[in-house]
Amino acid sequence: MHTNDTILIVLSGADHWTRTDGSQYATGYWAEEFVVIHQKFIQAGYQVELASPGGVKPTADWRSLDPQYGGPEAPRYAAYLEQIAASLAHPLRLADVDMGRYVAVVIPGGHGPAEDLYHDADMARVLFEAARTDKVIGSVCHGPAALLSAVNEDGSWLFAGRRLTGFSDEEEVEFGTAENAPWLLATRMRELGARYERGPQNWAPFAITDGKLVTGQNPASSAATADGVLAVLAGAGR
Repeated sequence: MHTNDTILIVLSGADHWTRTDGSQYATGYWAEEFVVIHQKFIQAGYQVELASPGGVKPTADWRSLDPQYGGPEAPRYAAYLEQIAASLAHPLRLADVDMGRYVAVVIPGGHGPAEDLYHDADMARVLFEAARTDKVIGSVCHGPAALLSAVNEDGSWLFAGRRLTGFSDEEEVEFGTAENAPWLLATRMRELGARYERGPQNWAPFAITDGKLVTGQNPASSAATADGVLAVLAGAGR
């Protein structure tokens, strides 16, 4: 058991994604990604704390709770969110997070992070502190948009040169959200210097571990991302 070890999950506080034409696309975090990861950490014996910008109650993307989009497990995800509704209602303020208290920080996706976390100064501070103190950083799908926040004063990116993945441009096209998107995650990460990789098949599980950075490509990669984080933690002697 890891009762003294706590993992921080950072969730977007956004309930929409502002499109190129100024319209708002209703979104938030993707239920499968948060639920699968949260459940795996709890089952592994870790404590889990939640944070969001401003400590706002995060919004689940309605599509992720609809079996048409979220898959046949969507009702189970909804039930789990109900079970932990109390902690979801009162996350920590991201500005108040002390990374010294955590062994890892993990950011699930949904399009929400592409609205707020990608340029959030508190998110950047948490990531820089995590990297400086050799903590595990994990993220899946659009969660890696949060990694974009970590830009040094000289304009260089904290994760330049790292092997990582995230929601692919091809999947964005298939999902119907690439057109009118202000930017595409995989393209943006490549532009900043990431060694971006994607799996051979869209929507199939694909995760990469590069040192203490663990990233997953899409919702189906949530379990692999959580397992990767747990494996790195186990290897670190936790």
